[in-house]
Amino acid sequence: MKEYTPIKEGKVREVYDNGDSLIMVATDRISAFDHILKNKVENKGAILTQMSRFWFDFTKDDVPNHMLSVDVDDMPEFFRNDNYRGRSMMCKKLTMLPVECIVRGYITGSGWKSYQESGTVCGIKLKEGLVESDKLPEPIFTPSTKAEIGDHDENVSYEQSIDYLEKEFPGHGEEYATKIRDYTVGLYKKCAEYALTKNIIIADTKFEFGLNEKGEVVLGDEMLTPDSSRFWPLDGYKPGQSQPSYDKQFVRDWLVANPDSGYDLPQDVIDKTIGKYKEAFLMLTGKEFK
Repeated sequence: MKEYTPIKEGKVREVYDNGDSLIMVATDRISAFDHILKNKVENKGAILTQMSRFWFDFTKDDVPNHMLSVDVDDMPEFFRNDNYRGRSMMCKKLTMLPVECIVRGYITGSGWKSYQESGTVCGIKLKEGLVESDKLPEPIFTPSTKAEIGDHDENVSYEQSIDYLEKEFPGHGEEYATKIRDYTVGLYKKCAEYALTKNIIIADTKFEFGLNEKGEVVLGDEMLTPDSSRFWPLDGYKPGQSQPSYDKQFVRDWLVANPDSGYDLPQDVIDKTIGKYKEAFLMLTGKEFK
């Protein structure tokens, strides 16, 4: 049996070269504030993979994506065991674009902090009188750079994203920037509208895109998981305050309240976190996670 080693390791995912495809494995690691925490959250990686699979299927007719299979029986023998089952996705190879595509439908987190200080979010002027967790009149596209592990992503304007893309893909900067902006906002609108029917508000999320061998823009990485998004319960939603969530915000809040934790979570926080992820999975997909 051929042995495989990752060609790339991110905060959460490991990537393996499979010849004409890649195999992305979502681990049970969890990160916050650009740090990988000391703990693992059991089954988290499988939930991220299965959630992404759901959304890739849901939007495949709107935007092409990189998913080929999440069945390890379609993958080399090395991956056909419980260490990889459920958490692995075989994907098309893409040349990834150097921009994280963030879309915000509600004002919260760093966006709310910025708005309080300057009336803007990532340089975008918003109307006066908004309160924390307000729904924005229209979703806003607020891209950022992609930082290495341990570094911070840098918010950039749409115009700056053109420059970043132009440097790497001369003659295509504006074309790609416009495409990923329009794809990002369109995907968010469709999926947020669906989520509302399942009693979940998607406050914000991020997408990543790459180019296939034909130079076409394709959705990659993960999609609308509790790691990459803010999910709020629709029941009890009340602007003017922070909202309970089904995502990683619970971990962030605990870390802020316990600054001397050394990025080490107690077991009850780990249990509550995976419980929230499972609940979101059930509400959005209609299926209980197994």
